[in-house]
Amino acid sequence: MFNERGYDGTSMEDLARALGVTKSAIYHHVSGKTELLSQSLDLALNALFAVTREEGATRGPAAQRLDHVLRGSVRVLVEELPHVTLLLRVRGNTAVEKRALERRREFDHHVADLVREGIVDGDIRSDIDPAVASRLLFGMVNSIVEWYKPDRGLAAEEVADSLSTIAFKGMRA
Repeated sequence: MFNERGYDGTSMEDLARALGVTKSAIYHHVSGKTELLSQSLDLALNALFAVTREEGATRGPAAQRLDHVLRGSVRVLVEELPHVTLLLRVRGNTAVEKRALERRREFDHHVADLVREGIVDGDIRSDIDPAVASRLLFGMVNSIVEWYKPDRGLAAEEVADSLSTIAFKGMRA
């Protein structure tokens, strides 16, 4: 509902109606829609940060670790599509949204650091700005929420393979 109507445009009554329960049933489990927003954003962010702690993201050359984080982020996006979509739509209008945006910036810095390390290693071109590269890479990843449909038979791994190939090898034959 938050993705369809926006957080501000969704009431607890809307949520209860969509779930087929009473508002009191929802309030039995959460304090309100702010807590629901927080849980959803945390689910997406925790899954993304978990990728950065996987072995493939912590060992080996920086360019390989960057590829692992890129592929893992695609996997998280596909597995947690509604939550990641919501994360990408927050604008910092509430304290919960501001906290989520801070964590997203922390993730962006982590990716930029991997690009910097890859430059130092000589595996990534030195004429590329790490912050810009990070934003462009994750601009590609984040755009997936706009077109990906799980029921169309395209697996997360296929999307990740295509994105990784374009990002690291280019499109030219």
